Amino acid sequence: MKKLLLLWVLVALSQNGLAAGKYDNPDTLFVARDGTAEFRNIDDAIEVCRAFMDYHKVIFVKKGIYKEKLIIPQWLQNIEICGESAENTIITYDDHANVKVILGTAAHREQPMGTFRTYTLKIEGNDITLKNITIENNSARLGQAVALHTEGDRLKFINCRFIGHQDTVYTGMPATRLFFKDCYICGTTDFIFGASTAWFEGCTIESLVNSYVTAASTPKDQAYGYIFNHCKLIASGNATQVYLGRPWRDYGYTLFMNCELGGHIRPEGWHNWEKHREQTARYMEYNNRGEGAQPGKRVAWSRQLSKKEAAAITLENVFADTAKPWLPE
Repeated sequence: MKKLLLLWVLVALSQNGLAAGKYDNPDTLFVARDGTAEFRNIDDAIEVCRAFMDYHKVIFVKKGIYKEKLIIPQWLQNIEICGESAENTIITYDDHANVKVILGTAAHREQPMGTFRTYTLKIEGNDITLKNITIENNSARLGQAVALHTEGDRLKFINCRFIGHQDTVYTGMPATRLFFKDCYICGTTDFIFGASTAWFEGCTIESLVNSYVTAASTPKDQAYGYIFNHCKLIASGNATQVYLGRPWRDYGYTLFMNCELGGHIRPEGWHNWEKHREQTARYMEYNNRGEGAQPGKRVAWSRQLSKKEAAAITLENVFADTAKPWLPE
């Protein structure tokens, strides 16, 4: 009897171990739209991840087009979503701000969904990484249409593509830190916007029409906003007169340094959005090159940093500006 009981316990433990290995392992989950992996949808793989993991889990997504509207909730952390190929692993959706939805329960009336519900991917959790993947909002140009919406802290985006029109990338929360490396971002108006501290390293930024690249809403008490370092700003044939940015809120912070600025960038560089913001907006450049780098023609209320000032703008300093320092690898 004791032997049978011991055998039953061992079988139960073995089954539990298999279940844990399948649904909550520290290694890799595989997603393939063609059905050749355990999961066909990325959301299904996200759903089996354990809350507040203290180990690193990879969700590997094979080539394909995944039409999904995704949320990585705030209770998930230490997750990496890695595509097989940035060009051929695509998460896409097509909401825009004027899509009619029923909001609330009292009125039961259809209303436009507004900008902040249009995301393809929304990241609420901390310590999330995306690699080698495209996030796209492919709606028609009928209103604001967000591809990536971030709210978490310590988010990394490596060799990713963010494709949309107006409001492609929304960095939604103050006091959160984002790191974009070797990414491609395109859009029309204000297509990088929000309140986070975000460092863009070696990224390609493409304007599709004459408009504005950035619209920072950096809070007054936040030391840094958007920093573009060694980036390349390019344009489609339809864009010949583009501003580097305009401040969505009074103290918007944006810095372009060591960047190549194409000839589509307007000589004045920056727009005030509202006249009084000329007194408060923090718009800066350093050591840029290319046809669009014309420091002598910039608006008087922007600044060219000195060599000493620019030397202090490092990843260590920028991302140490909170209680928990962070240096992305």
